[in-house]
Amino acid sequence: MMTEGWIFYAAAAPAVILVGLSKGGFAGLSLISLPLLTLVAPPIRAAAIMLPILIVQDMVSVWAYRGDFDRRVVAILLAGGVIGIALATAFAARVSDAAVLLFVGAIAAGFVLYSWFRRAVRGDAPQAPPKIASGLFWGACCGFTSFIANAGAPPFQAYVLPLRLKPQTYAGVQTMVFAAVNLIKLAAFFALGQVSFANFALSATLFPIAIVSTLAGVWLVRRVQTIVFYKIVYGLTLALGLKLIFDGARGLGWI
Repeated sequence: MMTEGWIFYAAAAPAVILVGLSKGGFAGLSLISLPLLTLVAPPIRAAAIMLPILIVQDMVSVWAYRGDFDRRVVAILLAGGVIGIALATAFAARVSDAAVLLFVGAIAAGFVLYSWFRRAVRGDAPQAPPKIASGLFWGACCGFTSFIANAGAPPFQAYVLPLRLKPQTYAGVQTMVFAAVNLIKLAAFFALGQVSFANFALSATLFPIAIVSTLAGVWLVRRVQTIVFYKIVYGLTLALGLKLIFDGARGLGWI
């Protein structure tokens, strides 16, 4: 597969746009970004090409949400995230990507279905306060699955969605947590030799699209009503969960 020419950009541009909108606040839209890029580049190189783009998008979204995040929630999740990344570093070789994808997908889909069932039976649940113990657990899951399979969103959402934060605050917390997680992961990518000048040069050609799409996501989040925003996020979370279950089951040879 050749990572050059219009065929590459025909796949790479939509992938970067989806990630940008996700970084802007609509977590889940990045679901098919890496699979799109692997159509025109080997998986390892695709991940390496995306890494600098993710960092640039993180910088844009961190600036955009610098005053719109809950510091307590971010601190709790990051404390757990560091633990999760450390565990993933130590045990990555013993855990298959497919098993992680299946587990994370079950968390995502099960969480959404449970939330919908509970709401149908009991009505809207009251806003939950950010608890430290559960935050450390889900933060650790987030760091672990993000490191192993780039699938940190479902554990993050399992903790943050019940808090019923304002859309821009939710997006701000997501931004700060994953920006920090990606920076920690960057050291591991360097150690694995996946960061090269050639890949960075290719990534740089996509920076303008990355920046514009991230700002577009920020713009949309700030204009979508809270109820509509959470319906979209819950729907995307369910779609992500089902996709991860499928990928995990296929990787394990179950289908």
